[in-house]
Amino acid sequence: MADEKDAAAEATPPGGAKPPAAAGPPPPQPAAPATPPVNPAPRAVTPAPPPGPPIGSPPMTRLEPGTGATPAAQPYGRSNTIGPGIVSATTAGKAPAAEREGVSRRSFMKWSLPVGWVAFSAACASSLVATARFLFPNVLFEPPQSFKAGFPGEYNVGEVDVRWKDAYGVWIVRNPEGFYALIAVCTHLGCSPNWLPAENKFKCPCHGSGFYMTGVNFEGPAPRPLERARIVLADDGQILVDKSVKFQSEKGEWTKPEAFLKV
Repeated sequence: MADEKDAAAEATPPGGAKPPAAAGPPPPQPAAPATPPVNPAPRAVTPAPPPGPPIGSPPMTRLEPGTGATPAAQPYGRSNTIGPGIVSATTAGKAPAAEREGVSRRSFMKWSLPVGWVAFSAACASSLVATARFLFPNVLFEPPQSFKAGFPGEYNVGEVDVRWKDAYGVWIVRNPEGFYALIAVCTHLGCSPNWLPAENKFKCPCHGSGFYMTGVNFEGPAPRPLERARIVLADDGQILVDKSVKFQSEKGEWTKPEAFLKV
């Protein structure tokens, strides 16, 4: 043991410096053991927040059952909530309708009874009117067809008396021989002519038919003379005119005794 230490001391050069190693290939280095791959520790994934409402929109409010229409399921990535503005818009049309329906139901009994009574009263009144109308026949109220026109001395010769035109539709004319009664109905279309003393003729205002004092037509569209009415003396001496009996000149009836009253 001591010999080995002496040999080593002799081999060491003075100053403690180690002798240079002999030139040659470096010794082979031992291979490092293979390091297995290290998996990174899993990181906690933070879920993305749901998409918020558009900028400037009111805060979104989730609908609850019974407070409005529930929206249908939306595709992934979209919100199933509706803002208060949209809720009010979706329910605005329903609330007034419900209120109107409620008001109409509440006021139904209030208005149905008066309306029903009014309708019933109207039906009863119309039934009474129809019954009364059935009891009374159709009657055409016209002036009497016959009337007394006073005494012959009340009329002037050569004049047309118009006092009975409005009441009975008759003119009484006196000439030197006697009396005749002209019916105040135009033979054209049934209008009522007027006596024009200045022109000494009857003139129809409708279509311009003209008739002489005798009743004979001479102008306008009238196809024939005026008709005469029956004129006689009554038992009391007054002139009796009967419009139900008429005489036509074209049939030669003016010559009959009752078509002209001789005095």
